[in-house]
Amino acid sequence: MPTKSKLLLLIIALIGVNAFPQKGKLAAADKKYEQYSYIDAIAIYEQVAKKGYKSVELFEKLGNAYYFNSDFEKSAIWYTELFSLNQEVEAEYYYRYAQSLKSIGSYDRANEMMALFSQKSAADNRAKIYASNTDYLEKIKENSGRFNIKNAGLNSEQSDYGGAFFGDDLVFTTARDTGGPFVRKMKWSNQAFSNLYSSKAKVDGSMAKPEKFTNILNSKFNEASAVFTKDQKTMYFTRNNYTDGKKGRSKDRRTLLKLYRATFDEIEWVDVEELDFNSEEFSCAHPALSPNDRVLYFASDMPGGFGQSDIYKIKVYTDGTFSKPENLGPSINTEGKETFPFVSDDNELYFASDGHPGLGGLDVFVSKITEDGKQEEVLNLGEPLNSSQDDFAFMIDSKSRNGFFSSNRPGGIGSDDIYRFTETRKITCEQVLDGYVTDEETGDFLGNAQVVLLDSNFNIIKEMYASELGYYKFQVLCDRQYYLRASKLKHETKEVNVVIPKEYGKTAVNIALDKRSLKFAKGDDVGPKLGIRMIYFDLDKSVIRPEAAVELQKVLVLMQSNPKLKIDIRSHTDSRQTKKYNQKLSDRRAKATMNWLIKQGIAASRLTAKGYGESQPVNKCKDGVECTEEEHQQNRRSQFIVTDM
Repeated sequence: MPTKSKLLLLIIALIGVNAFPQKGKLAAADKKYEQYSYIDAIAIYEQVAKKGYKSVELFEKLGNAYYFNSDFEKSAIWYTELFSLNQEVEAEYYYRYAQSLKSIGSYDRANEMMALFSQKSAADNRAKIYASNTDYLEKIKENSGRFNIKNAGLNSEQSDYGGAFFGDDLVFTTARDTGGPFVRKMKWSNQAFSNLYSSKAKVDGSMAKPEKFTNILNSKFNEASAVFTKDQKTMYFTRNNYTDGKKGRSKDRRTLLKLYRATFDEIEWVDVEELDFNSEEFSCAHPALSPNDRVLYFASDMPGGFGQSDIYKIKVYTDGTFSKPENLGPSINTEGKETFPFVSDDNELYFASDGHPGLGGLDVFVSKITEDGKQEEVLNLGEPLNSSQDDFAFMIDSKSRNGFFSSNRPGGIGSDDIYRFTETRKITCEQVLDGYVTDEETGDFLGNAQVVLLDSNFNIIKEMYASELGYYKFQVLCDRQYYLRASKLKHETKEVNVVIPKEYGKTAVNIALDKRSLKFAKGDDVGPKLGIRMIYFDLDKSVIRPEAAVELQKVLVLMQSNPKLKIDIRSHTDSRQTKKYNQKLSDRRAKATMNWLIKQGIAASRLTAKGYGESQPVNKCKDGVECTEEEHQQNRRSQFIVTDM
């Protein structure tokens, strides 16, 4: 046999000898990986990789094991190896690789991966958000520089994170050694199971030496993420599935996370109970409460969500029971992780996410909660609070603008550390809109005048009564258009348009009201004399529209200041639909208008209401005549006819 052939056979034989033990090691590592023992799996996988073994599966799992433990610099190394194979991989790896690249400051390469991810997963909410925010780094830059941060001074060499105030104490989660001869560790991260500790805030702002918060609640598994009601009598917290000394497991043999509640009896925490919406098959964790304690927010991977973990809310009823969990929807949740919610006293929802555009790992975001419970635009809090690593568990005192957050950024003491901060300016540009309501003729202040703030679509945002000196004040957003409507008995109602500049500051608007000198006779329509715009209705509807309510306020003030005045409300429709249908519709509209005034305090005996259908159009739009929508709407109107003085 030629020498060359012998050499080739020897090389093949050596490869075969080397491959068999590597496959055995891989099988052992895969078993650790499937059991979520990522640290043990990493040790074996890296041994195999150092021997020169390469495969898509090996590099995927090595990258994942580091990624799931938030070691993004090392996950970037192994995902780089994965993509260097130039083989087909699932779209999710493009996203994880992009997140890992951000941790090492490689944003250009990360954006390339995100662009490819968006092509491969166009329906993914993360892809949609990225596609509409390709300039996200510029937006983050605009939001940056608003925090002064420093180490909180209570951290250990283990993981320390989260926080909630219980009186003067900061209650937080820690995996620090409890001092016993044996420390039980989690297979996932090789860290000790966590307990709740507390540290008292000193007068100078520093934190006292941390101590165990309570021995009653601590089990041999994880306790974490506590939150307390305002009266400090009820506590919600996270714990592994462990109740009455029994460990619960899911079908795949995992002990997941659940939410628990306990009651303070002035000495200790008692009556520990699992919340009834928990499950053996999914996790619920990291509770947060609304300012009035009536809504509980939390993170969960329950079925029906958008991603790896979503933020949910439930109503807390006065008897201690709960509504069904409600997902906050795609404006907040993505296919990634949304977790660690916190709601400030200003109704701002803060949360951590790796699904919204950020600097790497988990970033902290904020979304204002509107009065109807919806969320406004999601904003990244920017640097230095956010970094290329995991930043999460944000909490803030709305008055002092001081707070705490957690991060595994370089320069800390342990794997996760708690940092304190002061916010120097709010993320959303706000202004104070204020001024005085006065009498047009005399210049006297009109104390207790009603002032209503409306948005550009005439939706009421807030209303108040001016002080004795006629002073009013609203907090408004910059670069917005608003309307102010002021009213006072024996004065005409006045509405003014206000445009708020783009910069921080104050906008002063004084409103001078004319004395009411209008005279009416029986049969007069008060609408034109009051400057009332038409009270319009949507097609086929009898619901009072927001802008109609603004106009009806003028009728309301008139009737309040003229107690003997009686009004007949006459409603009209356009010519579409049948005459019979329009007659009934106009009757409903007239009664809806009358009922609105009655609800505002006008006696029913002073009001009558009648519908006239399509019988009295103000223009050409009769049956068979072609008209525009605007022309038809002119006929969907109300009149206010004086019947008695």
